Amino acid sequence: MKEIVRVGNAQGFWGDSVDAPLNMVTGGPLDYLTLDYLAEVTMSIMQRQRQKDPAAGYARDFPEMLRQVLPVAHEQGIRIVTNAAGVNPAACLEACRKVIGELGLTGIRIGVVSGDDIMANLDSLLAAGAGLAHMESGESLTTVREQVLSANVYLDTFTIAEALDQGADIVLTGRTTDPGLVLGPLIHEFGWQRDDWDLLAAGTVAGHILECGAQSTGGNFTRWQEVRGFENIGYPIAEVGADGAVTITKHEGTGGMVTVDTVSEQLLYELGAPENYITPDVVADFTSIRLAQAGPDRVAVSEVRGSPATDTYKVSVNYSKGWKATGQLTISGPDARAKAEKVAQIIFGRLAGAGYRYADTFSEIIGQEQRAVGGDTAVERVDSLVLVLGVKDDDRAKVERFGKELAPVITNGPPGITGFAGGRPKAREVVAFWPALIEKGLVEAKVEVVEV
Repeated sequence: MKEIVRVGNAQGFWGDSVDAPLNMVTGGPLDYLTLDYLAEVTMSIMQRQRQKDPAAGYARDFPEMLRQVLPVAHEQGIRIVTNAAGVNPAACLEACRKVIGELGLTGIRIGVVSGDDIMANLDSLLAAGAGLAHMESGESLTTVREQVLSANVYLDTFTIAEALDQGADIVLTGRTTDPGLVLGPLIHEFGWQRDDWDLLAAGTVAGHILECGAQSTGGNFTRWQEVRGFENIGYPIAEVGADGAVTITKHEGTGGMVTVDTVSEQLLYELGAPENYITPDVVADFTSIRLAQAGPDRVAVSEVRGSPATDTYKVSVNYSKGWKATGQLTISGPDARAKAEKVAQIIFGRLAGAGYRYADTFSEIIGQEQRAVGGDTAVERVDSLVLVLGVKDDDRAKVERFGKELAPVITNGPPGITGFAGGRPKAREVVAFWPALIEKGLVEAKVEVVEV
């Protein structure tokens, strides 16, 4: 058993830095590379992609990233854990298999964790009494069943550890918890048990600090002026001992910074009740956490307390809640603000005259009338403002009609209108989030390890 396990996270979301994963595996010592691609809305996007194409529904960036990273990771014995499988683990596995074959590598073992996607079983689960009530309103999911786009359970982290126990070099999961990508390797390495509440809580806190990538190393930091080296910002690494001692750091020579303040801001990110941070593995008490600067770019995390896990899983459900469209126009010249206000009135007035009224409309003017022309004595002002307009409604056709009304005002409205780019605004589906709970006994996770 290792005394210290080093886990580094190089993706905080689908669309994060394409260079961070390779920089992480080449920048210094590392045991595990984690990559977090999923957010609640990402699941619905992937579900839509899979409906259009049975080979889609996963983070397509991951296999291409693997092409760069895997040769180095394999040589150095770095194992990779990611939720890139999204809603289609089988397709993600095949894409990875293809890349590995093209690299000429053999003997790579891939663990696939599935069972989180309950979309196909939704009706039978509801019929069996799993009401999947909204956690805030108490409303049954049956009220929006026909609009449901995706339904995924946050599986427990021991599934990841099981795949690693079976020798997986790469672990592909769907919807597990974000901190679980870090906790899973720690459970595997140290043999932590399901009732090691304080240890599981410490690993969960480490995962929470790492899950958003560079947000704990200076990215998105309130006092951003203090951060040096944004161009080469390092991504976070957790050095963890079997006793649950955690140190947050980054590779030497990288930009950014790791301080009590940067780590504290990330600890508070997306945090509800700090004393009751619930995961499927443990309930962590964030008020027990103690942070201390342990050296340059090193923060010690200690005294984390945990309590028994609940008997339910959280379910992330996304459903369609109508359509929206937004567009913008640039308004320039004298009296730009007055013209922008008039343009908004014209567009919505024409729509109303044609019989189109919307459940919700939006109008905003961005910018300030500040720029003078002609020197200190000039009185004429030439300003440039951006007018942003939007509508929302259950009727897609009405929303599409809104998109056809912006361009005409350029020539049949006040002068000085420009900046209409990208074509007509198109209707986009509004995706709403429905959080629910389900008894753990109703969900069956599956772990499979294959060699490619």
